[in-house]
Amino acid sequence: MKTDYTMISIRKASIEDINKLTDLFDLYRIFYHQPSDILAVKKFLQQRMEREESVIFTAEQEEKLVGFIQLYPIFSSVSLQRTWLLNDLYVHASTRKNGVGAQLLEAARQHGLQTGAKWLLLQTGNDNFTAQSVYEKNGWKKITDYFYELPLMDV
Repeated sequence: MKTDYTMISIRKASIEDINKLTDLFDLYRIFYHQPSDILAVKKFLQQRMEREESVIFTAEQEEKLVGFIQLYPIFSSVSLQRTWLLNDLYVHASTRKNGVGAQLLEAARQHGLQTGAKWLLLQTGNDNFTAQSVYEKNGWKKITDYFYELPLMDV
């Protein structure tokens, strides 16, 4: 059964989201064959938020988090500009194929534009064809077998 993705709200995560986000992030790690570790995940996310070391956007449906995207700031020495590394993107299995990933990618793009970033960069598995398809449908360009880039500025 498809979910009406128009009922999905995308917003920047806050420390008040930590418990819901922890559960979802733990599922993300399990997807990548890591053992469940709720306490370590909560500590990791809490540190990123408190130290303002990353920006996380969440997808919420009926007060339940169903997806997130996490960006880390990086800089291009050559262009002398900020860029963002899209390090994590996860959509709960029950909500996949409903446009949630595209909405999260758009939130990341908007954040990049609002912060004057030169581009967004991400790395994905060479065999992660589903994710690659989503990235390419949303304007990302493959620059190597593993890396994709979304240019935000011409110069």
